Order: sequence, then structure tokens, then C-alpha cells
Amino acid sequence: MNDSIRQAVGKLLPDAQRFLADLIRIPSLPGQEHEAMLFCEREFGQLGVSVERIPLADALKSDPDYSDPVPDISYNGRFNLRVVRRGTGGGRKLIVNAHTDVVPPSEGQVDPFNPRVANGVMFGRGACDDKGQVALFYLTLKVLDAIGARLAGDLIGHLVVEEENGGNGSLAMARTGEKADGCIVLEASEGKLFTSIRGAVWFRLVLHGKAGHSGQAGQTRSALLMARDAIAVLEQYHAGLLAASRGFALFDPFPNPMPITFGKLQAGNWPAAAPSRAVIEGVLGLLPNKTKEAVCAEMRAALERGGDEFFARNFELSFMYRHDSSVVEPGHAFPQALLASAQEAGVPLAVGAMTASCDAWFYNNQLGIPTVVYGAGTLKVAHSKDEQLAFQDLAEAATLLSTVVRNFCQ
Repeated sequence: MNDSIRQAVGKLLPDAQRFLADLIRIPSLPGQEHEAMLFCEREFGQLGVSVERIPLADALKSDPDYSDPVPDISYNGRFNLRVVRRGTGGGRKLIVNAHTDVVPPSEGQVDPFNPRVANGVMFGRGACDDKGQVALFYLTLKVLDAIGARLAGDLIGHLVVEEENGGNGSLAMARTGEKADGCIVLEASEGKLFTSIRGAVWFRLVLHGKAGHSGQAGQTRSALLMARDAIAVLEQYHAGLLAASRGFALFDPFPNPMPITFGKLQAGNWPAAAPSRAVIEGVLGLLPNKTKEAVCAEMRAALERGGDEFFARNFELSFMYRHDSSVVEPGHAFPQALLASAQEAGVPLAVGAMTASCDAWFYNNQLGIPTVVYGAGTLKVAHSKDEQLAFQDLAEAATLLSTVVRNFCQ
């Protein structure tokens, strides 16, 4: 049977390449995925599976886990897709999750939505994150049909919007209360099975100073300099958090598995004037020893302690994105089942930790479904001008995923 899966993957790989190229051509930035979702609805609808729209609504914004780094996004009229290959009944159910949104083009990325192929590698925005994973699910469904796989349990696909700005699409799917025996979030994993995924908070810090001319020494308080001091305070907090977060075997090999990143700083409009307002936006990672609520509170306390009285009274800290870590013990039956299928399929697979945040925690923490991360390619090139996916990696991942589904959904 394993030879038949490999043969089917080889035969059907050109179909997946065509699917991926067509999907890359659709510039589906967060909030702008409608055309990509229509494309997926058409393509998956031709595979003999159930394809159901899961409507979204602006009421999602009132959910306590809603993320809002992109302003003024509307949900009315938009949808996720629930794609189901139904089993005969009585078997285990498996969810696979993949997202259709992509980050904006990178600096220096030429024709990001015009896929190109060189030496068996496809380049373009979304090639590995995450449209290549949507193509992986598409190819897996075709392979299962080609080998005549009869499953007892359902294979359920969640194709979602807005993973890149906080996972609002997966949040909406979690709120449907879907039940399953396991979930694989499809993200590029470089031959690893991620059973531990770190959390993260995205923050916005507004500093209020006293504006004035550069000649008014002692009468101004530059919000830009306050921002400099705030960055130092938060870096110091991060250093302590990192030191306190050691002791997790899968994360410890990384020097800094939960970095703090300052991505945006806005302040001032004139070189010779102290600005009255500065805004910092960034992200801080967290490991399983901390909850998102604890980190948010500790960041605020660090800022309140870190400056003088004026500083403590003149900042606003808010959080646009809050994810807890997601952990399934490597010895748990679900990852062990995947490792056994990998050995059977002849696909190398090792347990590891994901040093980025993703949607796994919605399924694992909130729905109680054991959840891991696996996919084709590597995140090292995601969000970069060189984003790519090797067809050999896609084929290997499809061989493994097809074997997993065939074995698990029984």
C-alpha cells in the first residue's frame, strides 16, 4: 500500500503544482481572501467531498480572543470552508487546518503573486506559508481517492482566513465546537513534527510626552526618548522571562525560542521639535510556563516600575493578539501515531518545537483536541522575498499525510 501511495503522489503532483500556482496568483492579504476562498471552493468541490461555507460575521470582533492588528476589517459576507471526506462511520476523526491569507510582499520581492518555477522549486508569496499547505491537503485528498482508501472516520479540512493577523479564521472555527480525535495544523515544518508551539502577544505601546522646540531645554519631554527607555525596559523584562523559561527539552536547544521584536516605531514630524507622542508595536513570545494573561500583566508592571513618575502616568499599553502556547506530550498517542505512519511511509520525521506562534492553541487548548503542526517546506523562507516550496518536499509531505489519514481514520 505504501508503494501505491508514493506512485499516486508522483502521478498527481503536477495537479498540485497547478493548484498552488493558481492560488499564489490571488493576492489574498488578511481581510482580502474572498477570491482565494472562492477558488478553493471550486477546486475542492470537484474532488467528491463535502464543501461547506462557514459564514463569518462582525460579531466575531466581540470575542475575547479576537485579534485586531489590522484596523477596519469587516466579516459580514466572508466565510471559512469546511471540507469533509466522510467515512463509513465509527472511526476516528481527523482535522487538518490551513490558511489562505498571506503577509504583504517583502522588500525586494519581485512579482510576488506571479509564481515561478526553477529547479523543481516554486517561488511566490504564500508558496510555503500557507498556500503550499492548502495544496498539500488538496493533493492528499486526490491521493486517497487514487488508492481507493476507505476510511471509517471523517477527514475534516478547515480552510481559514486571517491566520497571519492573529488567527481569527481559526477562532471562528473553534467557536463552532467541532469535535475530533486529532488535529494537524498545516504549516511548513522542515521534516519536524511540532508537538510544542510557543505562544505570543502582539503589543501596542503609546507614549505621551511634552512637545516643544529644541531650544526649550528642561521644558519638554520627548516621547521618542520615552520610547527608547520603554524598549530598554521591555528588553530587560524579556531577558528575565527567557531565563525563567528554560527547562523545556524541546525549546532549550534554541538560544532564544521566544524573542521580543520591535517592528514599528512612529514619532515626530520635525527634526528640531520634541514629539508629544510615540507609538511602538511589536511581538513578545512566551513558552508554556507563562499564560498570555500573565505576560500582559507583567509587561505593564515592568513599564510602571521602569521609569519615573511622569513616565508611569503617561503610557498606554494594549494587546492586539494573544496566543497561549500549545503542548502535546511527545509520548501521547496522537503524535506517536504520526511517527509510526512516518516510519511506515519511509518519510523522516522527528519531534520538535515550533519557535513561532500559530493557530494550534485554538484546537488543543480550547477544544481539547490533541493538536500538532506539520507541513511541507521550511518556515525559514516564509515572510521573505525568497519564499519557496520544493516539489520534492510537497511530495514527501503528501506521502506522509496520506499514510497518516489512511491509518488514523479507522
